[in-house]
Amino acid sequence: MEAVLRCSYGCSLSSGWYAGNSAGLCRRRSYDHRCCTSVWGTKLVCKVKCGVGEFLTSWDGEITNAIQSLSIPQDDIACEARMEWRSFIGDSALNPMAQAVQSRRSSVENEDGDLWREECGVVGVYGDPEASRLCYLALHALQHRGQEGAGILTAHNGSLQAITGLGLVSDVFDGTKLSKLPGDSAIGHVRYSTAGASMLKNVQPFVAGYRFGSVGVAHNGNLVNYNRLRARLEDSGSIFNTSSDTEVILHLIATPKTRPFISRIVNACEQLEGAYSLVFLTEDKLIAVRDPYGFRPLVMGRRQNGTVVFASETCALDLIEAEYEREVEPGEVVVVDKDGVSSLYLLPRRGRQACIFEHIYFSLPNSIVFGRSVYQSRYRFGQILAEEAPVDCDIVIAVPDSGVVAALGYAATAGVPFQQGLIRSHYVGRTFIEPSQKIRDFGVKLKLAPVHAVLKGKRVVVVDDSIVRGTTSSKIVRLIKQAGATEVHMRIASPPITGSCYYGVDTPTREELISHRLSIEDTRKYIGADSLAFLPLERLKEMLGDEAPTFCDACFSGAYPVLPAVFLESKKAGHDDPSSNVDEANDDTVMEMRRAWLQQTLIRRQPVGVA
Repeated sequence: MEAVLRCSYGCSLSSGWYAGNSAGLCRRRSYDHRCCTSVWGTKLVCKVKCGVGEFLTSWDGEITNAIQSLSIPQDDIACEARMEWRSFIGDSALNPMAQAVQSRRSSVENEDGDLWREECGVVGVYGDPEASRLCYLALHALQHRGQEGAGILTAHNGSLQAITGLGLVSDVFDGTKLSKLPGDSAIGHVRYSTAGASMLKNVQPFVAGYRFGSVGVAHNGNLVNYNRLRARLEDSGSIFNTSSDTEVILHLIATPKTRPFISRIVNACEQLEGAYSLVFLTEDKLIAVRDPYGFRPLVMGRRQNGTVVFASETCALDLIEAEYEREVEPGEVVVVDKDGVSSLYLLPRRGRQACIFEHIYFSLPNSIVFGRSVYQSRYRFGQILAEEAPVDCDIVIAVPDSGVVAALGYAATAGVPFQQGLIRSHYVGRTFIEPSQKIRDFGVKLKLAPVHAVLKGKRVVVVDDSIVRGTTSSKIVRLIKQAGATEVHMRIASPPITGSCYYGVDTPTREELISHRLSIEDTRKYIGADSLAFLPLERLKEMLGDEAPTFCDACFSGAYPVLPAVFLESKKAGHDDPSSNVDEANDDTVMEMRRAWLQQTLIRRQPVGVA
């Protein structure tokens, strides 16, 4: 199969797929001015020589995504290229991985695929004989941040012991297992995979031995330079046991020749790019580290007996009766040992870029995140929506649970009663058996039940935290109208999501985001609402006040504080980026130039308002 493509420099690119051996490996062949794609399972590898240089890039996804990473405009891709790629993937005779790929694609397209996934949650405890039990309880409080797996690591009598498992915290641990984790220091982790498949060997904390002892680590975030670091380490002889980006950190700690452990931590973390809130455990120390931009939250607290606790959110401190002391500062390394608490900072120092979606969706309303009450933020989002997008209505309802507080704010400002029009089931597992007679919107109906007595004959405002692909929103609108509502007006407590997150959140590709592809009016038509309005980005920044520049809003604005690899590859492909001829070593001016270039060439903006 072959399809003709054209890149942004006018060069014709020829893309071909070549049948390989029975293991599903295709031969890679590359020519001048040609893009040759090979497939090993689901990974694309493209080698391009397009007049302005040659580079190699890999991408997990469809050919259209790989092509975009090579700075080829989406509009220039011939339709037959997409059709032929999908035909190849679906042909099990040609591709032994076809069934697995199709299964993965189906799972993405179900109702859950329309949600942003919570990233991970981490906990660290030092100085309590029941450290593992405190860690267990704190992980319960952070369960909303990850439900795929959980693990606890303790230090006892000069050795580290870990128990990990797939499932919820209560599924993985019981009294018997916790009794096997003695010690007065521990770290814990709840996982939703942002890098690495969902398998037991990827569940953290990870533990590794090196020449001077052992170290364990739990990580919340995502490393944008993971592939580059892993390739370098593998070239030097490192062997990896998992597909998680966190394992890279352990290798970076183990390889230097310097002996002091803290020096190894600092050396390793200063090579990382992206988002990371980390807790490390050794035989005698607990260390907490936050990346220089402070993308992900990490707080410090203390119990009455002096026990020091680190956690992703303050709700975990509340459960184990630890008093909140402060945030771990961006770029800070906090060391806790028998001598007390000390800290130092990674270099170079950066300005904070805290993830605004922690306040929109990820964190619990009872948490203090980045020094702000999540509840108060969401309540204010609802008030702003009522001010910016009023509509005649009879009741205000929320899409539970993350839309509830914003709906309360909307109702109070609009002077309209808040009602519980949708009831969420908290007992739906990951799998369920559907009757042979198909039920429309079955997945949504399992999780959300409309209250007919509340909705029938009413003009309803529905407040939700965000719209991702739009598929779930359309089903919710249909569900409410079927329950008898005469009008359904959607109000979204965030700006339109037009870009993917690369800093620790599992998000769809940009092409899958409905607000990237469609205007607000077209989105309204797609979901079937009578009106649709988003929280204006400028009003969001106004609410944040002087702190607005210290929050990352890249998923709305396209201004990425740390450029993801996909954009760096695009930059290398040509001269459109004004910073391409400038030495880029930690230069803030270059970063600003890149942001401007991204906004002009890669990020499709659209007006925010009411449709």
